[in-house]
Amino acid sequence: MMSGFLRFLLPIALLAGAAHGQLVTSLRLAKTQHVAGEPVIAIVTITNHSGRDLVLQSDNRQQWLDFLIRNLNGQPVSSPRRTTFGALKIGAGQSMAREVDLTQHFYLVEPGNFSVAAVIRMPGQEGDTATNRAIFNLDPGRLYWSQKVGIPNSPGHTREFRVINFTGRQTAQIYAQVVDNRTGRPLRTFPLGDCLSIRKPTVTVDRSQRLHVLFLSTPTMYVHCEVDSDGRMTRREIHQRGPQGDPMLLTSTTGQVMVGNSIPYDPEAAAAAKAKARKASDRPAFLYE
Repeated sequence: MMSGFLRFLLPIALLAGAAHGQLVTSLRLAKTQHVAGEPVIAIVTITNHSGRDLVLQSDNRQQWLDFLIRNLNGQPVSSPRRTTFGALKIGAGQSMAREVDLTQHFYLVEPGNFSVAAVIRMPGQEGDTATNRAIFNLDPGRLYWSQKVGIPNSPGHTREFRVINFTGRQTAQIYAQVVDNRTGRPLRTFPLGDCLSIRKPTVTVDRSQRLHVLFLSTPTMYVHCEVDSDGRMTRREIHQRGPQGDPMLLTSTTGQVMVGNSIPYDPEAAAAAKAKARKASDRPAFLYE
């Protein structure tokens, strides 16, 4: 008997070369492994072989671009609202690409394996064409730290900061996630950077309800990230070890958070110093008779 996972993968081979008589289409993903809640970016490429310029646009009945997303069991993933895509003009013989964040149009917050294909509708009654299918995974990651906070100037409204460890590549990464406690859904989920496990990240919240994360990114570099309650990265700095050991997060009596025992790292100054040292080491040219 064919396993569920093999049944899930079978359509990929069948749809690997999706082409209409007048359009050649393809879909690829910016990456295939994600933390649940982070953007899933699909890039749809369309080549126009109709012999004339085409304008792909939606009408009151249907969109010119649509997506079909299914889970491992073959069930379609629902969309919370009507999807709207702006018109796309493609000259004869030209190729155009449209990048779409699927999490803006579908409920993609639960962990699991999924497949996605795009459907492009030709103008008038000229028919539809489907792209190849692509596979992606949503992983819950490993929750490292969490804290609920109030929202400034919004009484009774709370959000939750989460720091998540994720190993989706050869290196481990650390993520920040901001969850709206009214809906229970992530507002934003995004990577802060690669994280070495030989030092545990330190995390805190300041008096303005902003998240601070300090983690070891390379054997000699620490990264300090500050994230507000809307999920915006408001500061990202690099630090090196100070004279008394590892950098650390310090909270003042007024609730401000800073990095102590560190030497701030300026990439531009470091690059300039390196170039200066290389220039000084250049040897003069010699002439030989």
